[in-house]
Amino acid sequence: MNEEPFYIKGAGAIDKSKIGTLAKHGANALRTWSTYYGMEFLDQAQELGLKVMIGIWVGLERNGFDYNDEEAVREQLENIRKRVIELKNHPALMIWGIGNELNHHSENPKVWDAVNDISEMIHELDPHHLTTTSLAGINKKYVDLIGNRAPDLDFLSVQLYAPIDILPELITKSNYKGPLLVTEWGATGYWEVDKTEWGAPLENNSSVKADLYLSRYQNSIVSQSQQVMGSFAFLWGQKQERTPTWFGMYMPDGNETESVDVMHYAWNGEWPKNRTPRLHDFTLEGQRAINNIKLKAGDTYNAQVEATDPDNDKLIFRWEIMRESESQKTGGDAEYIPETISGLFPEQTDSSTSFLAPSKPGAYRLFIYVEDDYLHTAHANIPFYVED
Repeated sequence: MNEEPFYIKGAGAIDKSKIGTLAKHGANALRTWSTYYGMEFLDQAQELGLKVMIGIWVGLERNGFDYNDEEAVREQLENIRKRVIELKNHPALMIWGIGNELNHHSENPKVWDAVNDISEMIHELDPHHLTTTSLAGINKKYVDLIGNRAPDLDFLSVQLYAPIDILPELITKSNYKGPLLVTEWGATGYWEVDKTEWGAPLENNSSVKADLYLSRYQNSIVSQSQQVMGSFAFLWGQKQERTPTWFGMYMPDGNETESVDVMHYAWNGEWPKNRTPRLHDFTLEGQRAINNIKLKAGDTYNAQVEATDPDNDKLIFRWEIMRESESQKTGGDAEYIPETISGLFPEQTDSSTSFLAPSKPGAYRLFIYVEDDYLHTAHANIPFYVED
């Protein structure tokens, strides 16, 4: 920044209360997905010495926005213009991110004409900041399409989960030669994993996720620093996507997971003073999630978790059963939180416990949360199906 090289070490944030911890753990930037609360995010980031990629929400075809509707496109442009004028002079502003995964479940190429119009408008009002758009994945089709229809963009951004492992190969195949930013990456997605025979995706536990964050950052992002300008890990906060724990690097109660530890290490070259518990194994009646576990309604079963703490802190074990999500949303669209079933566990639980299978047939998940006394939580879950 200001003529000095600036490698982006950041994360995506949706919770203003987490911006302070982002700075504390060594990040230098954050991104948003819209201008909603934009000024508040920018003000707080400025106080903490962070730079911000402000997201500009652009209508999605999969949610019904019609890019053949010239009036709707014009109205969208004017609404965005007002937000740009409001935020453009803020000293924490670094990049304008126009839209998010506009290629996801999208067919109308006119969306890129609209992106170009937005970029031209921004550059006219604000010649001091860069513009980009974030693609779901990267391939030659969209690199060429955007190059032809949205040439005003300063560079492209990409978002990948499991395929981040082969990002160097994907960049080569796309024939994209310009600067690149990875604006979302993190845990393997629910659409990329094995599923039970009733369709429940198998979520990695928090320690497997943490290991993937570190290897993906080192092997696919930092290793490409001649072209990749940095990244924003997903997600510095918590949200429901199939489960309450899938993508969030934080728990619903605000506790940090092991993925925060590894990003601290990645950004600073040293581990935080106190680290999160680590999971080694988790079984239900001696079986793991891959085993398509089926239980009888109302019967008693046993589960066990193996965990250690790097600092030898005392561990607290918390168990929970939730109904399986039936959501079919994609692309990060808002999902409902499934019901938690109460009264199934004894009052006191440890690393092993007994529980009653729910009385109603259907798909559920058994969750284990392993906590220390320093606001850290390890987690895992096993899908199971209750039969009559």
